[in-house]
Amino acid sequence: MSIGKTLAPCAAAAALLLNFTLAAPDAAAGEGKSAGDIMVRGRVIGVLPDEESSLTLNGAGIGDKAEVGNRWTGEIDGSYFITDNIALELIAATTKHTVKSNGTTLGNFDLGSVGLLPPTLTAQYHFMPKSAFSPYLGAGVTYAIFYNEKPGAADSIHYDNAWGFALQAGIDYNISGNWYLNADVKKIFISTDVTAGAGANTAKADVDLDPWVVGFGVGYKF
Repeated sequence: MSIGKTLAPCAAAAALLLNFTLAAPDAAAGEGKSAGDIMVRGRVIGVLPDEESSLTLNGAGIGDKAEVGNRWTGEIDGSYFITDNIALELIAATTKHTVKSNGTTLGNFDLGSVGLLPPTLTAQYHFMPKSAFSPYLGAGVTYAIFYNEKPGAADSIHYDNAWGFALQAGIDYNISGNWYLNADVKKIFISTDVTAGAGANTAKADVDLDPWVVGFGVGYKF
C-alpha cells in the first residue's frame, strides 16, 4: 500500500475529529492538559495487518502470498507534555498472530504463529488542550520485535526484527477531573524478512505488515 493511500484515511479521520471538537460544547470537566503533565492510558486495541508480500521457494519467485491474522489485546501508554500542545507518547503492547501462505505453489500452508512487540514513540500535537474534547495528531518511530516463533507445518521459521515509523490520530475527552476517555488510530509501517524451512526446501518472504491499530480506552492525568 502506498503512503499516499494511507495518508488519505488518516487525514479524513483527523478532519472528522477536529470538526466534532469544534461542534461540541466547551465544557471541560478539569483544567485540561498543561506543560509538565503526565497522562497514563489503558486501551483495548485491534492490530489489523494490511500486509503485502513477495515469496520465493529455493530462490525462485512464486505467486503465493503471506497472510497474517488480526488480533485484539490490551495496551498501555504514557504521555509527557512538553508544552500544553506538544507531548511525547510511548506505547507498549504485544500480540500473537497466526501466519499462513495462500497461493498455487505452496497452497494454504500453515506457517504457525509469531509474537509481535512493537514499542512505538510518537510526538503529538494536541488541539484545544484546555477543552473537554481535545484531538491530536502524531508521528514517530517503532521497532518491531518478533519472538516465540512457531513454525506450524514447516520445520523452522525465523522473522527479522526491524525499524519502522508510525502515524497517529486520536481524541481525548475529559469526563471528570483528571479522567479521560480516549479513541486512537495508528498506521504503523513495519516490514520483516521471513525464512522458513521444510525438508530440503527453503521459502523466503519479504512481508510489509503495515498494520492499522485501532484503540479505545481510559486515561488519567497526573
